[in-house]
Amino acid sequence: MLETFLMLAAVVAGPTPAPPVCIAPDGARVQVDLAIKDEERILGLMFRDSLPATSGMLFVFPEDERWPFWMKNTFIALDLVWLDGSGAVVDVRTGVQPCRSDPCPSYTPAAKARAVLEVNAGFAKAHGIVAGAKVRCEGVPDYPLKGPAK
Repeated sequence: MLETFLMLAAVVAGPTPAPPVCIAPDGARVQVDLAIKDEERILGLMFRDSLPATSGMLFVFPEDERWPFWMKNTFIALDLVWLDGSGAVVDVRTGVQPCRSDPCPSYTPAAKARAVLEVNAGFAKAHGIVAGAKVRCEGVPDYPLKGPAK
């Protein structure tokens, strides 16, 4: 009886959506944690001791802006990839080092962006992520934008 109930519950719930992923120009896939709410964006990857090689975090913002990032309380070196509303790379900072004490430097992109992808240091170079390249993201609410950027 319990097995029947569990199978019925699974059918009613429908298929589990695939986790969000961003795909580099060479096809490498990065499963991403999403930072969409202010609280998620503030915490980011702080206090994590490691990040699996095929994982990252995608910060999605409500508008295009030159979003600065810093590495305060981030324990791993990262590549920071700013993306426009369509997923085109507008700027990349590679090998950004952790910062454990103030003052921590801030990294601001050369152009406005709608999202920022954080991955392990070295990932961008290894997978062709450079300004002008395209990073395709799937399973991310409201990103990439449909139609012109707002």
